[in-house]
Amino acid sequence: IQASLKEADCSLKDVVKNTIWLEQERDFMGFNKVYAEFFPEDPPARATVGSTLMLDARIEIEALAYKPL
Repeated sequence: IQASLKEADCSLKDVVKNTIWLEQERDFMGFNKVYAEFFPEDPPARATVGSTLMLDARIEIEALAYKPL
């Protein structure tokens, strides 16, 4: 996500909302701890849900960033 944001001249500070899908709901506590390391202050809006993922992955994250021109 950071690399994609960098290509758009943005950073994690420009993220205004994240949507997270976890394949295993029991992973939420560990995920939440790591998530807080990336967004320690004024975290963006977030929705986190448990879901069967279409890819061979345990987590999927969609990030929406906003940076005024």
